[in-house]
Amino acid sequence: METYGKILIIAMPLFLLLVLFEKWYGWRKGFDTVRTLDMVSSLSSGVTNSTKDVLGLSIAIITYGWLLQHLAVFHLQANWLLYVIAFIALDFAGYWTHRLAHTINFFWNNHIVHHSSEEYNLACALRQSISVFVRIYAVLLIPAAILGVPEKVIAIVAPLHLFAQFWYHTRHIKNMGILEYIIVTPAHHRVHHAINKEYLDKNFAQIFIFWDRLFGSFQEELADVPAVYGVTRPVRTWNPIKINFMHMWLLIKDAWHTQNWKDKFRIWFMPLGWRPADVVQKYPVYKIEDVYHFEKYDTPATKSMLTYLWIQLFCLLLLVSYLFGNIATIGHSNIFIYGAFVFCQVYALTEFMDRNPYAWLIETIKNAICVAGILLYGGWFGLQHVWGASSYILMGYFMISTATVASFSSQPTRPLNHSRKPL
Repeated sequence: METYGKILIIAMPLFLLLVLFEKWYGWRKGFDTVRTLDMVSSLSSGVTNSTKDVLGLSIAIITYGWLLQHLAVFHLQANWLLYVIAFIALDFAGYWTHRLAHTINFFWNNHIVHHSSEEYNLACALRQSISVFVRIYAVLLIPAAILGVPEKVIAIVAPLHLFAQFWYHTRHIKNMGILEYIIVTPAHHRVHHAINKEYLDKNFAQIFIFWDRLFGSFQEELADVPAVYGVTRPVRTWNPIKINFMHMWLLIKDAWHTQNWKDKFRIWFMPLGWRPADVVQKYPVYKIEDVYHFEKYDTPATKSMLTYLWIQLFCLLLLVSYLFGNIATIGHSNIFIYGAFVFCQVYALTEFMDRNPYAWLIETIKNAICVAGILLYGGWFGLQHVWGASSYILMGYFMISTATVASFSSQPTRPLNHSRKPL
């Protein structure tokens, strides 16, 4: 946990700088693909996912170490070739994990958040799941285990493989020539994120595009079919925590409501989007039929509100960085309390973005608990020993946040000139 946390301390500012650069570049070119509210939602999702991973809030049915112990035919020493093999093995496993998520109802819940943005930019690459509690990924690494790829090699290569999937989430890079036949490019992944019928459920590869060509799931980007992004059942919220569980909640409700006992059990393993016939009629769910004519989700926000969101995002990243960099100091039990705070912080912020009329109450309760904790324990998870004034500054921050949200909630909002026109 500590090592991964320190890696994230380096990675987070880099990702943020690249996201901001893309927004600046788009503004300069007259093709801005980054809406502020959408970007904050995406970055908040990345924060929750990173926090969950650092806290280790998931279990594996079968670990890679177990597979290696029982299946290895060779026992090779780590060298550059093994790192290459590990990278390819991870990519193979990633392809099939990704394809399963787009194929089976149950697994889609773990992936919907990544597709939930109706934009396509570097920020949406950070929309990652917090709802994966049981991992099957290691099972798909059987080829690596048979070849005897050491566990430590997989542990080193896995974060690199994950971070290498960030850069192609952009609309500013077009065709890349011969690389289009080797690696996943922005053009390939734009197709994957699109909801056009020509593009739906294509291009599952994560690094090497030849998996899609080999297994029949490849689709090139068509010049006469502009990609439209999102999910066909739009999420209509900025709150990543809600998005992470909304598909599962729909499955639970459908399984409860259907009168067919067979459907109650098979709904979980049916193709993505399948619902029992009696439920479809009685409990319809909105679905986009014409991808070129629907209204993107947006909420009103004044310039002062947007300024507040930027400040809150910056403060959130600072607070999360303290957690990632001081896991040992904070203590094993306290890191879960800190993690709960991070989730509450994201939930409150994005509910405010959704213009929830009770956002001020959520913010007030959260901040009151934080201030009470500082007073009761004499500081913020040991930060007072490093920076004596931190307790006063944080209490001031929580109180100002409460007053600011309450003030915004009591005023009528005047929307900026966000485009809410059909595509």
